[in-house]
Amino acid sequence: MLNLAHLPDTVYAIQHLAFEDLGAWEDVFYQLGLRVRYFEAGIDDLNKAFEHPGLVVILGGPIAVYETQDYPFLQEEINLLKVRLEKNLPTLGICLGAQLIAAALGSKVYSGHAKEIGWSKLTLASVENNPLQALEDIQVLHWHGDTFDLPAQAELLASSNLYPHQAFRVGNHILALQFHPEIASDSLEKWLIGHTGELRQANIAIPTLRAANLQFAPLLEMTSKTVLEQYLAQLNMAS
Repeated sequence: MLNLAHLPDTVYAIQHLAFEDLGAWEDVFYQLGLRVRYFEAGIDDLNKAFEHPGLVVILGGPIAVYETQDYPFLQEEINLLKVRLEKNLPTLGICLGAQLIAAALGSKVYSGHAKEIGWSKLTLASVENNPLQALEDIQVLHWHGDTFDLPAQAELLASSNLYPHQAFRVGNHILALQFHPEIASDSLEKWLIGHTGELRQANIAIPTLRAANLQFAPLLEMTSKTVLEQYLAQLNMAS
């Protein structure tokens, strides 16, 4: 049983899109005795979220880190993240969230050479206590077109065939995941509906992606619970 006595009992999650939530991980948090509170980027005041001493999860979305002229709140997120990361507060970023962490750590985020949308396996780095170890030989969901340079202070945890920087950590408290481990198998249809424009522009066959979702999502959902628990366990360790 995880000892989470050192953590405040509420996880703050920052959303950039209504249906990109904590997914299957929300139930995991509840099972561990943690509550969840959502903040909506661009609408809510994010100061309270980023000042939270407990775990903050920054979720994904279809906008780009560098689109600050169109979405000025992105720069606010980066500025608040810089302060949070300097304090080494527990922070987990997924997809756009990972890119925001990279930007806050001084790395360049930019459009990649290809859309990576669909299921494939990761290549895990041989590092001590890799929190992603449970995902060895597991198909995970990728859904992004942007990528980032690895921050100088970061340790690479995983790569894919298309992009070398799929996950990194800074110490034990800061974890950035370009892929989507949180996806819930019973809600992936929302993604197919909500991202229809992106899927058609990328010439991705929606029935094919749906079939892959049905094939791979249940196993990822079961396995990614271990990833989250491993990360939470490492928060007990000094960074």
